[in-house]
Amino acid sequence: MFPADIISTVEFNHTGELLATGDKGGRVVIFQREPESQTEPFSQGEYNVYSTFQSHEPEFDYLKSLEIEEKINKIRWLPQQNAAHFLLSTNDKTIKLWKVSERDKRPEGYNLKDEEGRIKDISTVTSLQVPVLKPMDLMVEVTPRRVFANAHTYHINSISVNSDYETYMSADDLRINLWHLDITDRSFNIVDIKPANMEDLTEVITAAEFHPHHCNLFVYSSSKGTLRLCDMREAALCDKHSKLFEEPEDPSARSFFSEIISSVSDVKFSHSGRYLLTRDYLTAKVWDLNMESKPLETYQVHDYLRSKLCSLYENDCIFDKFECAWNGSDSVIMTGAYNNFFRMFDRNTKRDVTLEASRESSKPRAVLKPRRVCAAGGKRRKDDISVDSLDFTKKILHTAWHPNENIIAIARCLKRIPTHTIRTHTQRFTSLLHLLLSLPELKGPRQG
Repeated sequence: MFPADIISTVEFNHTGELLATGDKGGRVVIFQREPESQTEPFSQGEYNVYSTFQSHEPEFDYLKSLEIEEKINKIRWLPQQNAAHFLLSTNDKTIKLWKVSERDKRPEGYNLKDEEGRIKDISTVTSLQVPVLKPMDLMVEVTPRRVFANAHTYHINSISVNSDYETYMSADDLRINLWHLDITDRSFNIVDIKPANMEDLTEVITAAEFHPHHCNLFVYSSSKGTLRLCDMREAALCDKHSKLFEEPEDPSARSFFSEIISSVSDVKFSHSGRYLLTRDYLTAKVWDLNMESKPLETYQVHDYLRSKLCSLYENDCIFDKFECAWNGSDSVIMTGAYNNFFRMFDRNTKRDVTLEASRESSKPRAVLKPRRVCAAGGKRRKDDISVDSLDFTKKILHTAWHPNENIIAIARCLKRIPTHTIRTHTQRFTSLLHLLLSLPELKGPRQG
């Protein structure tokens, strides 16, 4: 597998009919959900390649002698307003707005052009004709509409579209900028945590997202494990937050790795806008916007790794950034882990399950078998996997959940395999699994 083929982001559009993936080679692949077929009832929901295009190219900053990777860091869809779709994609420095449209007719009968598009000699035109539209094979066109560049000194880690559908924000390690979708030559800096002396730097911004309903509210997370909710009505520069969400640290549990594993790698508002979901290295947490002092719920993702933190630090896995996702009703959360495992937690029943995104389970309508990891020195059942046998090179960092149905998209570092209910359609890219899961039958031990 080529490094450029590794998926770096996955994102459903607002209806769930389209799924976009970005990779380290700067490409964006869009999958479309197939309509239900009476002859093939199991094909409904299968996602097939709709369009592929090169979003970003590698660049070089000559002033800073710095290479700018083409890797797609984030993709965000804009709500559909007409027949065309629009999406934002970003690498470390440049954000682009793309238009995705279909064309099934072509104009014919030009007066000044021939069929191949070449200009005719005017002296040969003896009569005028009305151009007509003729049917043609369906063609998907992807065209760049805006390029938002030169606004970030540091690497962009997040973009988020506002609920007013006119503005969006982009966040790097130290600053957050607010953009208008129609204006490319300027943006407004709304958060700046860069100290006057960089030696005084104690934290960086790790993720940021707008509130799904209130266009004035947004949240950003930090490497210190804190969340800051900001209100743009209070001030133009939101350096002073409206709310600070922080869990008090237990002094007896503090270690060399405490600050590293407490860094928030992802933050997501619930669809209702009432809760926040965050992911750090070992846990996923749900916060209530009305309670800043501690998380409402804490879920252990892979607590069995606490005894492995030293070796995970040596091989840099401790710095992996896992994403998290809500289901459509905000009742179940999902996040990735190692060994191609991913975890789901039912907030109502407090049950959790570990599932494996493996090639063996990539069969039509296959039922995923729950997996269980046995901690070092613990009692081991028949199908348990020892923590010592986990493969830390197989990791699920990027996940997405269909906005309305129990369909999830998971990226794993093998081959890209778009599937419906584990139905395989192989491409020469990195892995992508869509899994249709029966979440009401979520089984597993209760947490806490």
